[in-house]
Amino acid sequence: MATETQRARWERDGFFLVRGFAEPDVSSAMLDRVVEVSRSAAGSIVHDGHFVMPEQNLADRVDESAGAELRVSKIFRLHRDPVFRAFIESEAVLEIGRALLGPRLDCFLSQFIFKNPGAWGQPWHQDAHYFPFDRSPQVGLWLAVTEATPENGCLWVLPGSHTEPVHEHVPDRRPNANVGYTEIVDHDFDDEVAVTMAPGDLLVFHSHLMHRSRDNESTRLRAAMVYHLAEHGTIDRSETASPVNDWLCLPDPSGARESG
Repeated sequence: MATETQRARWERDGFFLVRGFAEPDVSSAMLDRVVEVSRSAAGSIVHDGHFVMPEQNLADRVDESAGAELRVSKIFRLHRDPVFRAFIESEAVLEIGRALLGPRLDCFLSQFIFKNPGAWGQPWHQDAHYFPFDRSPQVGLWLAVTEATPENGCLWVLPGSHTEPVHEHVPDRRPNANVGYTEIVDHDFDDEVAVTMAPGDLLVFHSHLMHRSRDNESTRLRAAMVYHLAEHGTIDRSETASPVNDWLCLPDPSGARESG
């Protein structure tokens, strides 16, 4: 369960960090699995129920003979895969989600983020912009799979911005930006804070929290696994449901869960 200190930081800042949340073998298993998925997809965007998104600005810079994972930006719809489902259904994760959203939870979105060397960062945004649901907030769980530093493109957050409404998001203005990237351009970000993380650290954040990442200017991968939770029964009010969303009911406190 979220501690009193964590809960206070959630209310004040819109996020909190849990150091050493996951054991090293958890991160290793996740990375091994997404490399397998990337290579099996072999450049296909839709593969075995997953969405394997290319890193647009690396497409012409990575040799075709290199591992396919070096050209991937994100892989969506992973939380039914046994490796990733085991984490999101672990009691330690569920206790945090329940403390913030209530006893019954859905995981509706999951994505593995590669951020290979040379990959661009993602501009300032609020995840809630992508979640036109009937209630809020949603909770993001950002697990560091590798070290995250300013040099390799760690997250930057704007503490307290979770109290803001969802701002206007415009398409990422950079030529050849990744599909779906948008940005906030009507806010002051001078008070941003870098979130440096070690493998196994977990960032828990509010869906209205403004955050971004910078380019990976190092020679090292900056990988993370991200899950998004909603209160069970949340309704997606978008005219066309996002193809990367996949609603999964998580076990309730008694251990029961719905089929599907």
